[in-house]
This record gives sequence, structure tokens and C-alpha cells, in this order.
Amino acid sequence: MNKAIRFRLIVMNVIQWAVWGAYLTSMGSYLASVGLSTRIGIFYAMQGIVSIFMPTLMGIVADHKIPAQRLLGICHGIAGAAMLGAGLYGMSAGANVSFAMLFSLYSISVAFYMPTIALSNSVAYKILEQNGYDSVKAFPPIRVFGTVGFICAMLFVNFMKDGNGVAFQYSYNQFLTSGICGLAMFLYCFTLPNCPCIKEEEGGKATFAERFGLNAFKLFKDRNMATFFIFSMLLGVALQITNGFANPFITHFTQVPEFADTWGARNANALISISQVSETLGILLIPIAMKLFGIKKVMLIAMFAWVFRFGLFGAGDTGSGVWMLIISMIVYGVAFDFFNISGSLYVNMRTSEKISNSAQGLFMLMTNGIGATIGTLSAQAVVNHFVYNAETPNWSAAWYTFAAYALVVAILFIIFFKQPKNPEEKVA
Repeated sequence: MNKAIRFRLIVMNVIQWAVWGAYLTSMGSYLASVGLSTRIGIFYAMQGIVSIFMPTLMGIVADHKIPAQRLLGICHGIAGAAMLGAGLYGMSAGANVSFAMLFSLYSISVAFYMPTIALSNSVAYKILEQNGYDSVKAFPPIRVFGTVGFICAMLFVNFMKDGNGVAFQYSYNQFLTSGICGLAMFLYCFTLPNCPCIKEEEGGKATFAERFGLNAFKLFKDRNMATFFIFSMLLGVALQITNGFANPFITHFTQVPEFADTWGARNANALISISQVSETLGILLIPIAMKLFGIKKVMLIAMFAWVFRFGLFGAGDTGSGVWMLIISMIVYGVAFDFFNISGSLYVNMRTSEKISNSAQGLFMLMTNGIGATIGTLSAQAVVNHFVYNAETPNWSAAWYTFAAYALVVAILFIIFFKQPKNPEEKVA
């Protein structure tokens, strides 16, 4: 029975992340191909804007109204249908894509997809704990298959071509792929074990604070947790930068005679997929790292990994300098996992079951919400300045600017965040 539960959660994670992997790293190149290069940041920022309120809102609903696994399915159904609509619109519009129409459909999709990241974690934690597992030990090996799903989707859109020989990563087909995966996830979620709402478990009426998820915000009364959430926001600034601009950056080498025929320049998504392969290894290291180093050192490792991630992008190319791009991809696994997944596990360890869904939503709000919104809009301004609006495009200057930011955040984190004496003690 337990093995069957683990397998079902593995399937859930594969589809969950394939939905995002189909377009997240390649959307920028498609937008550039239809004349929307200066608005790439706005598309990625929308993921952050909706994450400011949607994960928290859905967390509240999952805590008190709709069982988490059902709500996960509903969100995927709406998100998948809207993304499928975006792909079909792109197909009909061709090169004459209206920003307003494409952006509207895309926005509806991400508004309901972004809450599923926290919801899928909450569903996994609850189902594992219901079956007697330690989530800190059992979740990472399951979550690693989510990255496998992400990689498979990335490679699919990289190598799959339409009737005109255009790879999916440069066309609307990446949205169609994502939408189909989303609808498959919608159906699958309704086969998962039940994750009861609080009122179903306890019987009585929820207080006003509990009903509207305000208890999760009380975590800010704890100095340690408040500092953790603030730095989660600051590091969240870095999360979507390479997702939005790595593919256009690598693809631009096809326009440089020296690098035009290099494999990396023509297979940007495949090159970027090394990041996700590295991520699978990083996930497996999390239980060991959390036990040996504690949350502060794990977060610091992630921060310095972001410094190297951006710095190596600035120094590399798809020719003789491709080794620097490859190392940057490898470093990404630590940069992402040691922050995003370790942070989610830390929040789960330090919060009570009553606010677990809401707390995960709050973590998403700070990282993929406020942080990612600030990050992608700022990154677009930086890239516009050094690349798209510059007489002589200078991608390296943009990447070095991002590296400097990550370094400053790491130094401030060393100064202000204190390692908790007992990281498993619940915050009152």
C-alpha cells in the first residue's frame, strides 16, 4: 500500500512539473519571434503578480472549504484550458499576435497554475504523513520525479518540430503541450487520496482568523520566521530571471557568425535542461544537507550558487566558452533546490497542521509572488538597457548585474538571519 502511495505521488509530480516545463524556459524565444521581446518580463512577472494572492487564497480554501487534492485538480483544469486557448490563439494569429489577447489567456492560466505548486506540496506532505512517512526524508525522492517531468517536457519542445520544421520551443506549440498536460493533471487529481479540510477533521466552527488564513501571517510575529520570509522574498527575485532570459540569450548566438552553427546556440532548451538534471541531484542532497548544515547554511549555499549561476552566464558562450554555461547549468540545481524546496520543508516543519496549507501559500507569496514580480520586472529593465535598447547589445553586463545583486543578498543574510536552536519546534 505504501509503495503504491509513493508511486501515485510520483506520477502527480511528473505531470505537475511537465505543465510548467513545456513553456517556462522557452516562452521568451517565442515571444521574441512574434515581436514581443521587450515584454518578456511582463509575462514572467505575471506569474509573480498572481502568486502574491492566489497561493494564499487557495491555501485558505484548501484548509477550510475544499479538500486540497480536489482543489489542485480544479486549478489545473482551469489553467490547462486557458493555456490550451493561448496555444490555439497563437496558431490562428501567426505572426500577428495581439499582446492583449495572448497575455489575457496566459494570465488566466498562470493565475490558477501558480497556486498548484504549493498545493501539490501540501497534498504530498499530508498523504505521506497519513501513511506514516517522515515528509523531510520521503518527499525529496518523490519530488525529484517532478524535475524529471519538467526535463521531459523541455526536451520534447526542444526536439519536436511542426510541419514547417520549426521547433516547438520557438512556437505556440509549447502552450498546446502545456495545456494538454494540465488537463491530464486535472483528471488525475480526482483519483488521489482525500486530504480533509480542518473543519472535517475537528468538527467545530473555525474562527475568523482561521477562516481567512490570517493565522499564517502571524508567523511574522516570530523574528526568525519573519527574517526567513523577508530573505525568501529577496532571493525570490532571482528565481525567474534565467527562466525568462536564458533561452533568448543562448539563442542570440545564432546571430553571431562565430557561434551561429554551434550545437548549443541551436538547441537552447536542451542545453538549459542540464539545469534540471542537476536539480534532480540537488533534491536528493536536501535531507543530508538539512541535517548536517541546518537551514541557514543551506540557504547560504543557494545564495552563492545564484552568484555563480549568473556570473558564469556573463562569461560564457556557445563556442569555446560553452563549458562555463554547462557549469552554470549544474550550479542551478543547488541554487534552486537548496532554496525553494528546503524553504518549503522548513516552513512545513515549523508550522502547525492547522495552517500548513496557508503557510505554504505565504511562502509562495514571498518567493514566487512579491520576489519574482520585482525580479522579472527589474530584470526586463536591465536587459532592455543592456541588450534590446542598446546600440551594442551586451548580455554579459546584464548577467553580471544579477550576480552582484545575489552576492549582496547573501552577505546581508549572513548578518541578519539566526539559525534556530530547534528547527522542528512549531512556531506558536
